[in-house]
Amino acid sequence: MNDNPFFQSLKGKTCLITGGGGVLGTAIAKGCAMAGINTVILDRNSCVADTLSEEIRKEFGTNSLSVCADVCDRTSLEKAYESVLRHFPAVDFLINGAGGNVPGATTGREKAEPDISPEETFFGLDVNAFRGALDLNFLGTVLPTHVFSREMLTRRQGVILNIASMNAYRPLTRIPAYSAGKAAVVNFTQWLAVHLAPSGIRVNAIAPGFFLTHQNRSLLLKEDGSLTERGSKILSHTPMNRFGNPEDLVGTVLYLLSDMSAFVTGAIIPVDGGFNAYSGV
Repeated sequence: MNDNPFFQSLKGKTCLITGGGGVLGTAIAKGCAMAGINTVILDRNSCVADTLSEEIRKEFGTNSLSVCADVCDRTSLEKAYESVLRHFPAVDFLINGAGGNVPGATTGREKAEPDISPEETFFGLDVNAFRGALDLNFLGTVLPTHVFSREMLTRRQGVILNIASMNAYRPLTRIPAYSAGKAAVVNFTQWLAVHLAPSGIRVNAIAPGFFLTHQNRSLLLKEDGSLTERGSKILSHTPMNRFGNPEDLVGTVLYLLSDMSAFVTGAIIPVDGGFNAYSGV
C-alpha cells in the first residue's frame, strides 16, 4: 500500500506519537508504518512501547523506536528527544495522542438532583484529580509540542497533529475536567496553527467520537458485551449506530500528515460516525 502516490510525501519521514502504546495510538502508529513512516512510540509504559515497536518492525519492515517519558514532565521529554535524535535526524510529524481521564475527576451522578448528596456532584470532585486531568490532556499536549517540534521551526516544515475529542464540542456528563482539557486542546490547536503558519508548520487536530478503549470499555459495555445505559445513550446519538474501530482514524491521520492537505491548518476534523452533526431529532 505504501506504493500509492498518496503516501509518497510520507515515506521515510519520522513521526513521534505520544501515548503511542494505547489502543488508538497503536492503530495510528501501525497506520503510519503501513505508509512507510518511521515511528517513535512514546509512552509511560516502556514494556508496551517496546512491544509495539517490535511488532511494527516485524510487520511492516519500517524503523520504529520506543521511548519512555511522561508527557507532563519536561525533563523526561527532553531526555526522550535526545534518544530520538540518536536514531533519526529529525521529527517530521508529531502526534499528541496522550490523554485520558483521572480517578477522582468524575462526578458520581450525571446531574445534581435535589435529593442527591453534594458529594456525588460537582462539589464532591477532588480538585487535585481535576488538575491532574487538565494537565494530562492540555499540558500533556503543550509540553511535547514545545520539546519535539522546536526544530521544525529551524527547518521550516513539519506537521503537528493533536488528538482532541467530541467532548471538546459536547461535554459528556460526569467528566468535566477531561472535557475542559480537550476543549483547551482544540483552542490551542487553532492558536498554534496561526502562530506557526509563517514558518511552514501545519497544526491540526482530529476529534474522535466514541471508540472502545481500555479506559472506557467498562463504562460502555457490560461484561456480557451488551450496552450499558451510557453506551446505549451514545449509540442512540451516533447516526452510524456503532462505536469507532481504532483503524477508522488512520485515513484522516495520514491525510493530515501528507502533502494532500498542504493548505489545511487550524482544522479540527471529527471522526465520530456523525455524532457531532446529529441534534437528536
